[in-house]
Amino acid sequence: MWLPSMMLPESKRYLMSTDPIEGLLTAIEEMPLVDHHVHGALKDDVDRSSLEELLTESDRPIPEWMTQFDSQLGFAIRRWCAPLLGLPAHASADAYFERRVELGTPEVTSRLLKSAGIGRFLIETGYRGDQIHGLAGMESISSASVGEIVRLESIAESLAWEGVSAADFANAYTARLALATQNAVGVKSIIAYRHGFDFDPVRPSKEEVGKAAASWLRLVGAGYSLRVSDPVLLRFFLWTGVDRGLPIQMHTGYGDPDLRLDRCDPLLLVPWLKLIEPFEVDVLLLHCYPFHRHAGYLAQVFPHVYFDVGLGINYTGVQSLELIKESLELAPFSKVLFSTDAWGPPELHYLGARLWREGMRKVLGTWVRDGDWAEEDAIRVVQMVGRDNAVRVYELGEK
Repeated sequence: MWLPSMMLPESKRYLMSTDPIEGLLTAIEEMPLVDHHVHGALKDDVDRSSLEELLTESDRPIPEWMTQFDSQLGFAIRRWCAPLLGLPAHASADAYFERRVELGTPEVTSRLLKSAGIGRFLIETGYRGDQIHGLAGMESISSASVGEIVRLESIAESLAWEGVSAADFANAYTARLALATQNAVGVKSIIAYRHGFDFDPVRPSKEEVGKAAASWLRLVGAGYSLRVSDPVLLRFFLWTGVDRGLPIQMHTGYGDPDLRLDRCDPLLLVPWLKLIEPFEVDVLLLHCYPFHRHAGYLAQVFPHVYFDVGLGINYTGVQSLELIKESLELAPFSKVLFSTDAWGPPELHYLGARLWREGMRKVLGTWVRDGDWAEEDAIRVVQMVGRDNAVRVYELGEK
């Protein structure tokens, strides 16, 4: 019996065309993505200099003789974001910024977030939250649903701010993490920034934690930064996260100069990954560039390890298709996730999705056209990476 195409199952509908990849293209474009690691978009207007400083991982002033628009990311903004603001593709940087100011931040943010085609944002809320939209703000301005990822280090810093004692610190941290994650879908560690992955993998003793907490809290009491960098405390946070049982996200690889990139290779995590394997807690390696092949290896050999190449996609622009291709080399496709890691400018939220779709279209489309993959399999991989793997890992309760 003949049925209208819209009454057929989604995967079958995509396969009706005689074009060998038309169904794949439709799947890539129409699927609402789950961005499993992202931050909020800017709330307020920014000047040209501030915007450009947010389009780089560098924390140094931009030299007067250069612009961040002359980069892969800058070219991608002019190519893909300009038309959404009513400009021609490849409009000049000056014209782009002028149009941005003319429309205003709320309108720019709304256009870009809604055009990204992201159905759910899993938002990490522990970084400079006063400058960006929180959970409710992101839900409102994007029309997408949201979930929360809690940063492990932020829990400790809030306790120090409140004046917790060293004797009470460990128990207070455990209780506060449980409270903070009641409605969260995961936690995140930035031990890569604060120390690196070459840490002692063994759970620290109560005595070690108490001694380290006393030393750190004395510094805080003397007026030093709340920033936690003691490796004993950072390990304690990780192990408390393991005990909590939620998926653990870990910044990996590329980031700002606050980290030592040579100490952020995920292969350094192997001793710890082996120790926590019996706990059956999933570990999500974020970003991973330029160690994405190492992350793919770990995702293949350890059942509890997953990874993404978010962040790197934006900053490599048109070359992100190579990064996406390499992310699909070794790991099972059920272990790869999509993220943008966007923070601040909504251009990053939009481009993270747009460049991922473009990369998947070019990479998988070539494989299907060459006869190496069946279109139906390519569609399944798009759905796994873009949505289904995150739904499963974070128990989002979607079909």
